[in-house]
Amino acid sequence: MFQTNSLRFRVAFFYAIFGAGLSILLAAGAYLTVEHIGHQLMDEALLEELNKHASESIFVEPNTVSIKGYMISETRRSPNIPYEVESLAPGKYNMTVGNIDYRVLVVDKYGARYFMMFDTQLQHFHEAVYFRYVETFALFMIFSSAAGGYWLASRVTSSVTRLARQVGQAEPGDTDLSLSWIKETSNDEVGELARAFDRYLRRLREFIERENFFTADVSHELRTPLAIMLSAVEVLEEDASLSLKQKERITRIHRATQDMIDLTSALLLMAREHLDVADEQPCDVSDVAQACVEKHRHLIGDRPIRLEVETMARTIVMVERPLLEIVIGNLIRNGLFHTKSGSVLLKVEAGRLTVQDTGIGMRPEELERALERYYKGPSSAGAGVGLSLVKRICDRYGWHISLDSKEGEGTSAVIEFSAG
Repeated sequence: MFQTNSLRFRVAFFYAIFGAGLSILLAAGAYLTVEHIGHQLMDEALLEELNKHASESIFVEPNTVSIKGYMISETRRSPNIPYEVESLAPGKYNMTVGNIDYRVLVVDKYGARYFMMFDTQLQHFHEAVYFRYVETFALFMIFSSAAGGYWLASRVTSSVTRLARQVGQAEPGDTDLSLSWIKETSNDEVGELARAFDRYLRRLREFIERENFFTADVSHELRTPLAIMLSAVEVLEEDASLSLKQKERITRIHRATQDMIDLTSALLLMAREHLDVADEQPCDVSDVAQACVEKHRHLIGDRPIRLEVETMARTIVMVERPLLEIVIGNLIRNGLFHTKSGSVLLKVEAGRLTVQDTGIGMRPEELERALERYYKGPSSAGAGVGLSLVKRICDRYGWHISLDSKEGEGTSAVIEFSAG
Protein backbone atom coordinates (compact mmCIF):
# COMPACT_ATOMS: atom_id res chain seq x y z
CA MET A 1 0.00 0.00 0.00
CA PHE A 2 1.29 3.47 -0.91
CA GLN A 3 1.41 5.24 2.44
CA THR A 4 2.09 8.97 2.66
CA ASN A 5 4.17 8.51 5.80
CA SER A 6 6.36 5.75 4.36
CA LEU A 7 10.05 6.23 3.76
CA ARG A 8 9.61 5.46 0.07
CA PHE A 9 6.96 8.15 -0.31
CA ARG A 10 9.09 10.71 1.51
CA VAL A 11 12.13 9.95 -0.64
CA ALA A 12 10.01 10.13 -3.81
CA PHE A 13 8.43 13.37 -2.63
CA PHE A 14 11.76 15.04 -1.93
CA TYR A 15 13.17 13.75 -5.20
CA ALA A 16 10.19 15.37 -6.93
CA ILE A 17 10.82 18.61 -5.03
CA PHE A 18 14.47 18.42 -6.02
CA GLY A 19 13.53 17.79 -9.66
CA ALA A 20 11.03 20.66 -9.60
CA GLY A 21 13.55 23.01 -8.02
CA LEU A 22 16.25 22.04 -10.50
CA SER A 23 13.80 22.42 -13.39
CA ILE A 24 12.73 25.86 -12.20
CA LEU A 25 16.35 26.96 -11.89
CA LEU A 26 17.15 25.63 -15.36
CA ALA A 27 14.02 27.22 -16.83
CA ALA A 28 14.79 30.55 -15.18
CA GLY A 29 18.38 30.38 -16.37
CA ALA A 30 17.27 29.47 -19.89
CA TYR A 31 14.71 32.28 -19.89
CA LEU A 32 17.22 34.91 -18.81
CA THR A 33 19.83 33.56 -21.21
CA VAL A 34 17.49 33.46 -24.20
CA GLU A 35 16.12 36.91 -23.40
CA HIS A 36 19.61 38.36 -23.01
CA ILE A 37 20.88 36.76 -26.23
CA GLY A 38 17.73 37.85 -28.06
CA HIS A 39 18.13 41.46 -26.96
CA GLN A 40 21.82 41.37 -27.81
CA LEU A 41 21.14 40.00 -31.30
CA MET A 42 18.41 42.58 -31.90
CA ASP A 43 20.67 45.41 -30.70
CA GLU A 44 23.44 44.21 -33.01
CA ALA A 45 20.99 43.97 -35.92
CA LEU A 46 19.68 47.48 -35.23
CA LEU A 47 23.19 48.90 -34.95
CA GLU A 48 24.23 47.16 -38.16
CA GLU A 49 21.18 48.54 -39.97
CA LEU A 50 21.95 52.02 -38.63
CA ASN A 51 25.53 51.87 -39.88
CA LYS A 52 24.29 50.61 -43.22
CA HIS A 53 21.70 53.33 -43.76
CA ALA A 54 23.19 56.36 -41.98
CA SER A 55 26.11 58.59 -42.94
CA GLU A 56 27.14 62.23 -42.37
CA SER A 57 25.18 63.42 -45.37
CA ILE A 58 22.28 61.02 -45.77
CA PHE A 59 20.01 58.63 -43.88
CA VAL A 60 17.91 56.12 -45.75
CA GLU A 61 15.14 55.15 -43.35
CA PRO A 62 14.81 51.34 -43.21
CA ASN A 63 11.26 50.09 -43.40
CA THR A 64 11.23 46.30 -43.43
CA VAL A 65 8.93 43.75 -41.82
CA SER A 66 11.05 43.70 -38.67
CA ILE A 67 13.05 46.96 -38.60
CA LYS A 68 12.02 50.59 -38.84
CA GLY A 69 14.25 53.66 -38.47
CA TYR A 70 13.77 57.37 -37.82
CA MET A 71 15.97 60.39 -37.20
CA ILE A 72 15.75 63.89 -35.75
CA SER A 73 18.33 66.60 -36.50
CA GLU A 74 18.41 70.40 -36.62
CA THR A 75 17.65 70.38 -40.31
CA ARG A 76 15.64 67.24 -40.77
CA ARG A 77 12.96 65.18 -39.12
CA SER A 78 11.67 61.80 -40.25
CA PRO A 79 7.98 61.82 -41.07
CA ASN A 80 5.58 59.59 -39.10
CA ILE A 81 7.99 59.18 -36.16
CA PRO A 82 5.96 57.70 -33.28
CA TYR A 83 5.45 60.19 -30.50
CA GLU A 84 6.22 57.44 -27.95
CA VAL A 85 9.88 57.31 -29.02
CA GLU A 86 10.77 60.82 -30.17
CA SER A 87 11.41 62.02 -26.61
CA LEU A 88 13.65 59.06 -25.66
CA ALA A 89 17.23 59.69 -24.60
CA PRO A 90 20.06 57.61 -26.09
CA GLY A 91 19.87 54.01 -24.87
CA LYS A 92 18.09 50.68 -25.32
CA TYR A 93 14.40 50.18 -24.56
CA ASN A 94 11.61 47.64 -24.63
CA MET A 95 8.31 49.36 -25.35
CA THR A 96 4.93 49.02 -27.02
CA VAL A 97 4.01 51.27 -29.92
CA GLY A 98 0.56 50.89 -31.38
CA ASN A 99 -0.08 47.51 -29.75
CA ILE A 100 3.19 46.15 -31.13
CA ASP A 101 6.20 45.35 -28.96
CA TYR A 102 9.51 46.80 -30.11
CA ARG A 103 13.13 46.74 -29.10
CA VAL A 104 14.25 50.37 -29.50
CA LEU A 105 17.83 51.58 -29.95
CA VAL A 106 18.41 55.34 -29.62
CA VAL A 107 21.82 56.63 -30.78
CA ASP A 108 23.29 60.12 -31.25
CA LYS A 109 25.49 60.10 -34.33
CA TYR A 110 26.63 62.55 -37.02
CA GLY A 111 24.90 65.41 -35.21
CA ALA A 112 21.52 63.69 -35.30
CA ARG A 113 19.51 61.34 -33.08
CA TYR A 114 18.56 58.03 -34.63
CA PHE A 115 15.69 55.78 -33.51
CA MET A 116 15.94 52.16 -34.62
CA MET A 117 12.96 49.89 -33.83
CA PHE A 118 12.89 46.07 -34.03
CA ASP A 119 9.48 44.33 -34.12
CA THR A 120 9.75 41.58 -31.43
CA GLN A 121 6.48 39.75 -32.12
CA LEU A 122 8.13 36.97 -34.11
CA GLN A 123 10.90 36.77 -31.53
CA HIS A 124 8.34 36.44 -28.74
CA PHE A 125 6.54 33.71 -30.68
CA HIS A 126 9.74 31.67 -30.99
CA GLU A 127 10.49 32.28 -27.32
CA ALA A 128 7.01 31.03 -26.37
CA VAL A 129 7.52 27.86 -28.40
CA TYR A 130 10.90 27.37 -26.76
CA PHE A 131 9.50 27.82 -23.27
CA ARG A 132 6.74 25.29 -23.94
CA TYR A 133 9.51 22.80 -24.54
CA VAL A 134 11.17 23.97 -21.33
CA GLU A 135 7.91 23.51 -19.38
CA THR A 136 7.47 20.03 -20.85
CA PHE A 137 11.02 19.18 -19.83
CA ALA A 138 10.38 20.54 -16.32
CA LEU A 139 7.27 18.37 -15.90
CA PHE A 140 9.17 15.38 -17.23
CA MET A 141 11.94 16.08 -14.72
CA ILE A 142 9.45 16.28 -11.82
CA PHE A 143 7.66 13.03 -12.64
CA SER A 144 10.80 11.17 -13.59
CA SER A 145 12.48 12.37 -10.37
CA ALA A 146 9.51 11.17 -8.31
CA ALA A 147 9.40 7.80 -10.10
CA GLY A 148 13.16 7.40 -9.88
CA GLY A 149 13.14 8.39 -6.22
CA TYR A 150 10.39 5.90 -5.42
CA TRP A 151 12.19 3.12 -7.29
CA LEU A 152 15.50 3.95 -5.65
CA ALA A 153 13.88 4.17 -2.20
CA SER A 154 12.19 0.82 -2.79
CA ARG A 155 15.53 -0.76 -3.62
CA VAL A 156 17.26 0.86 -0.64
CA THR A 157 14.51 0.17 1.90
CA SER A 158 13.64 -3.36 0.78
CA SER A 159 16.13 -4.85 3.24
CA VAL A 160 14.93 -2.54 6.01
CA THR A 161 11.30 -3.44 5.27
CA ARG A 162 12.05 -7.16 5.35
CA LEU A 163 14.03 -6.73 8.56
CA ALA A 164 11.22 -4.72 10.19
CA ARG A 165 8.62 -7.31 9.11
CA GLN A 166 10.66 -10.21 10.47
CA VAL A 167 11.44 -8.48 13.76
CA GLY A 168 7.85 -7.23 14.11
CA GLN A 169 6.46 -10.75 13.79
CA ALA A 170 8.94 -12.19 16.28
CA GLU A 171 7.96 -13.13 19.81
CA PRO A 172 10.33 -12.69 22.78
CA GLY A 173 10.50 -16.46 23.23
CA ASP A 174 11.41 -17.20 19.62
CA THR A 175 14.75 -18.97 19.34
CA ASP A 176 14.78 -19.51 15.57
CA LEU A 177 14.73 -15.87 14.44
CA SER A 178 17.63 -15.70 11.99
CA LEU A 179 18.88 -12.50 10.38
CA SER A 180 21.75 -14.17 8.56
CA TRP A 181 20.28 -13.29 5.15
CA ILE A 182 21.20 -9.65 5.92
CA LYS A 183 24.38 -10.23 7.88
CA GLU A 184 25.88 -12.34 5.12
CA THR A 185 24.87 -10.12 2.21
CA SER A 186 25.07 -6.59 3.53
CA ASN A 187 27.98 -4.70 5.00
CA ASP A 188 26.20 -1.35 5.02
CA GLU A 189 24.06 0.35 7.66
CA VAL A 190 21.29 -2.24 7.18
CA GLY A 191 23.73 -5.03 7.94
CA GLU A 192 24.94 -3.19 11.02
CA LEU A 193 21.33 -2.72 12.12
CA ALA A 194 20.70 -6.45 11.64
CA ARG A 195 23.78 -7.31 13.67
CA ALA A 196 22.63 -4.94 16.42
CA PHE A 197 19.21 -6.63 16.43
CA ASP A 198 20.84 -10.04 16.55
CA ARG A 199 22.93 -9.01 19.57
CA TYR A 200 19.82 -7.63 21.23
CA LEU A 201 17.87 -10.82 20.52
CA ARG A 202 20.61 -12.94 22.07
CA ARG A 203 20.51 -10.78 25.20
CA LEU A 204 16.71 -10.96 25.22
CA ARG A 205 16.76 -14.75 24.97
CA GLU A 206 19.27 -14.93 27.81
CA PHE A 207 17.10 -12.60 29.89
CA ILE A 208 13.97 -14.66 29.22
CA GLU A 209 15.84 -17.81 30.17
CA ARG A 210 17.01 -16.22 33.42
CA GLU A 211 13.48 -14.96 34.09
CA ASN A 212 12.04 -18.43 33.52
CA PHE A 213 14.56 -19.95 35.91
CA PHE A 214 13.86 -17.19 38.44
CA THR A 215 10.11 -17.68 38.19
CA ALA A 216 10.46 -21.43 38.66
CA ASP A 217 12.83 -20.96 41.59
CA VAL A 218 10.62 -18.36 43.26
CA SER A 219 7.57 -20.53 42.72
CA HIS A 220 9.29 -23.44 44.45
CA GLU A 221 11.41 -21.66 47.07
CA LEU A 222 8.59 -19.38 48.28
CA ARG A 223 5.63 -21.71 48.10
CA THR A 224 7.37 -24.58 49.88
CA PRO A 225 8.19 -22.68 53.13
CA LEU A 226 4.81 -20.93 53.00
CA ALA A 227 3.06 -24.28 52.70
CA ILE A 228 5.07 -25.57 55.65
CA MET A 229 4.13 -22.48 57.69
CA LEU A 230 0.47 -22.90 56.76
CA SER A 231 0.52 -26.57 57.83
CA ALA A 232 2.17 -25.68 61.13
CA VAL A 233 -0.40 -22.96 61.78
CA GLU A 234 -3.26 -25.35 61.06
CA VAL A 235 -1.80 -27.80 63.58
CA LEU A 236 -1.51 -25.02 66.18
CA GLU A 237 -5.11 -23.99 65.58
CA GLU A 238 -6.23 -27.46 66.66
CA ASP A 239 -4.31 -27.21 69.95
CA ALA A 240 -6.95 -26.95 72.67
CA SER A 241 -4.44 -25.78 75.27
CA LEU A 242 -3.97 -22.38 73.62
CA SER A 243 -5.51 -19.35 75.22
CA LEU A 244 -8.00 -17.13 73.37
CA LYS A 245 -5.38 -14.44 72.76
CA GLN A 246 -2.93 -17.01 71.43
CA LYS A 247 -5.58 -18.39 69.09
CA GLU A 248 -6.26 -14.89 67.78
CA ARG A 249 -2.57 -14.46 67.04
CA ILE A 250 -2.42 -17.87 65.33
CA THR A 251 -5.43 -16.87 63.24
CA ARG A 252 -3.67 -13.66 62.16
CA ILE A 253 -0.59 -15.68 61.18
CA HIS A 254 -2.84 -18.05 59.24
CA ARG A 255 -4.42 -15.16 57.32
CA ALA A 256 -1.06 -13.52 56.64
CA THR A 257 0.43 -16.79 55.37
CA GLN A 258 -2.54 -17.46 53.13
CA ASP A 259 -2.37 -13.88 51.85
CA MET A 260 1.32 -14.37 51.06
CA ILE A 261 0.57 -17.58 49.16
CA ASP A 262 -2.18 -15.87 47.15
CA LEU A 263 -0.05 -12.78 46.52
CA THR A 264 2.92 -14.90 45.38
CA SER A 265 0.67 -16.81 42.97
CA ALA A 266 -0.84 -13.58 41.64
CA LEU A 267 2.52 -11.87 41.13
CA LEU A 268 3.87 -14.90 39.32
CA LEU A 269 0.82 -14.80 37.08
CA MET A 270 1.38 -11.09 36.42
CA ALA A 271 5.02 -11.80 35.53
CA ARG A 272 3.92 -13.84 32.53
CA GLU A 273 3.91 -12.02 29.22
CA HIS A 274 0.71 -13.75 28.12
CA LEU A 275 -2.10 -15.04 30.27
CA ASP A 276 -2.92 -18.69 29.86
CA VAL A 277 -6.59 -18.86 28.96
CA ALA A 278 -6.74 -22.37 30.39
CA ASP A 279 -5.95 -20.96 33.85
CA GLU A 280 -8.85 -18.52 33.71
CA GLN A 281 -12.19 -19.50 35.15
CA PRO A 282 -15.61 -17.88 35.36
CA CYS A 283 -15.77 -15.95 38.61
CA ASP A 284 -18.89 -14.52 40.19
CA VAL A 285 -17.83 -11.02 41.23
CA SER A 286 -20.39 -10.98 44.05
CA ASP A 287 -19.07 -14.25 45.53
CA VAL A 288 -15.45 -13.08 45.33
CA ALA A 289 -16.40 -9.72 46.85
CA GLN A 290 -18.23 -11.43 49.73
CA ALA A 291 -15.23 -13.70 50.38
CA CYS A 292 -12.90 -10.69 50.39
CA VAL A 293 -15.18 -8.82 52.79
CA GLU A 294 -15.15 -11.69 55.28
CA LYS A 295 -11.40 -12.05 54.86
CA HIS A 296 -10.79 -8.39 55.71
CA ARG A 297 -13.48 -7.88 58.34
CA HIS A 298 -10.91 -8.26 61.11
CA LEU A 299 -9.27 -5.01 59.97
CA ILE A 300 -12.28 -3.08 61.31
CA GLY A 301 -11.34 -3.79 64.90
CA ASP A 302 -13.49 -1.78 67.28
CA ARG A 303 -14.24 1.03 64.83
CA PRO A 304 -17.92 1.70 64.00
CA ILE A 305 -17.62 0.75 60.31
CA ARG A 306 -20.22 -1.12 58.28
CA LEU A 307 -18.57 -3.40 55.67
CA GLU A 308 -20.91 -5.28 53.35
CA VAL A 309 -21.68 -6.27 49.76
CA GLU A 310 -24.79 -5.19 47.88
CA THR A 311 -25.56 -7.25 44.77
CA MET A 312 -27.74 -5.51 42.17
CA ALA A 313 -27.01 -7.94 39.31
CA ARG A 314 -24.97 -11.09 38.83
CA THR A 315 -21.69 -10.41 37.04
CA ILE A 316 -19.45 -13.20 35.75
CA VAL A 317 -15.94 -12.47 34.49
CA MET A 318 -13.27 -14.76 33.05
CA VAL A 319 -10.26 -14.20 35.27
CA GLU A 320 -7.79 -16.03 37.45
CA ARG A 321 -9.49 -15.76 40.82
CA PRO A 322 -6.39 -14.72 42.85
CA LEU A 323 -5.98 -11.65 40.65
CA LEU A 324 -9.61 -10.60 41.12
CA GLU A 325 -9.19 -11.14 44.87
CA ILE A 326 -6.12 -8.86 44.85
CA VAL A 327 -8.10 -6.14 43.05
CA ILE A 328 -11.07 -6.25 45.42
CA GLY A 329 -8.93 -6.82 48.52
CA ASN A 330 -6.73 -3.80 47.82
CA LEU A 331 -9.77 -1.57 47.34
CA ILE A 332 -11.30 -2.84 50.59
CA ARG A 333 -8.07 -2.33 52.56
CA ASN A 334 -7.66 1.12 51.09
CA GLY A 335 -11.21 2.06 52.11
CA LEU A 336 -10.89 0.63 55.64
CA PHE A 337 -7.53 2.33 56.22
CA HIS A 338 -8.91 5.80 55.40
CA THR A 339 -12.25 5.40 57.19
CA LYS A 340 -12.53 6.13 60.93
CA SER A 341 -16.27 5.53 61.06
CA GLY A 342 -19.12 5.09 58.65
CA SER A 343 -19.17 2.47 55.91
CA VAL A 344 -17.24 0.70 53.19
CA LEU A 345 -19.79 -0.63 50.72
CA LEU A 346 -19.25 -2.88 47.72
CA LYS A 347 -21.95 -2.63 45.05
CA VAL A 348 -22.04 -5.26 42.28
CA GLU A 349 -23.99 -4.21 39.20
CA ALA A 350 -24.14 -5.56 35.64
CA GLY A 351 -20.54 -5.40 34.40
CA ARG A 352 -19.48 -3.08 37.21
CA LEU A 353 -18.09 -3.12 40.73
CA THR A 354 -18.14 -0.05 42.97
CA VAL A 355 -16.24 0.22 46.26
CA GLN A 356 -17.34 3.32 48.16
CA ASP A 357 -16.18 4.53 51.57
CA THR A 358 -17.00 7.47 53.83
CA GLY A 359 -13.38 8.14 54.73
CA ILE A 360 -11.16 11.19 54.62
CA GLY A 361 -11.13 11.39 50.82
CA MET A 362 -8.39 12.85 48.63
CA ARG A 363 -7.41 16.24 47.34
CA PRO A 364 -7.52 16.74 43.52
CA GLU A 365 -3.73 16.53 43.21
CA GLU A 366 -3.72 13.25 45.19
CA LEU A 367 -6.58 11.82 43.14
CA GLU A 368 -4.73 12.58 39.90
CA ARG A 369 -1.72 10.49 40.97
CA ALA A 370 -3.41 7.84 43.09
CA LEU A 371 -2.93 5.05 40.52
CA GLU A 372 0.75 5.82 39.92
CA ARG A 373 3.25 3.25 41.13
CA TYR A 374 4.99 4.10 44.43
CA TYR A 375 2.87 7.21 44.92
CA LYS A 376 1.95 7.69 48.57
CA GLY A 377 -0.48 10.29 49.76
CA PRO A 378 0.14 12.31 52.95
CA SER A 379 -2.06 9.97 54.99
CA SER A 380 -0.84 6.70 53.43
CA ALA A 381 1.16 4.21 55.46
CA GLY A 382 1.68 1.72 52.62
CA ALA A 383 4.38 1.41 49.98
CA GLY A 384 2.34 2.99 47.19
CA VAL A 385 1.98 -0.33 45.33
CA GLY A 386 -1.61 -1.46 46.04
CA LEU A 387 -3.60 0.79 43.72
CA SER A 388 -0.95 0.64 40.99
CA LEU A 389 -1.15 -3.18 41.14
CA VAL A 390 -4.93 -2.91 40.83
CA LYS A 391 -4.44 -0.69 37.76
CA ARG A 392 -2.00 -3.18 36.21
CA ILE A 393 -4.41 -6.09 36.66
CA CYS A 394 -7.28 -4.05 35.21
CA ASP A 395 -5.14 -3.11 32.21
CA ARG A 396 -4.16 -6.76 31.81
CA TYR A 397 -7.79 -7.82 31.38
CA GLY A 398 -8.99 -4.72 29.58
CA TRP A 399 -11.01 -3.44 32.51
CA HIS A 400 -11.37 0.26 33.24
CA ILE A 401 -10.90 1.66 36.72
CA SER A 402 -11.79 5.19 37.76
CA LEU A 403 -11.59 7.02 41.08
CA ASP A 404 -13.78 9.80 42.38
CA SER A 405 -13.07 11.49 45.67
CA LYS A 406 -13.78 14.62 47.67
CA GLU A 407 -11.72 15.64 50.63
CA GLY A 408 -13.59 14.89 53.86
CA GLU A 409 -16.42 13.04 52.11
CA GLY A 410 -14.90 9.74 50.99
CA THR A 411 -13.71 7.93 47.87
CA SER A 412 -15.44 5.84 45.25
CA ALA A 413 -13.61 3.33 43.01
CA VAL A 414 -15.49 1.98 39.97
CA ILE A 415 -14.31 -0.95 37.85
CA GLU A 416 -15.96 -1.46 34.48
CA PHE A 417 -15.46 -5.09 33.51
CA SER A 418 -16.78 -4.51 30.01
CA ALA A 419 -14.20 -1.95 28.89
CA GLY A 420 -15.38 0.19 26.03
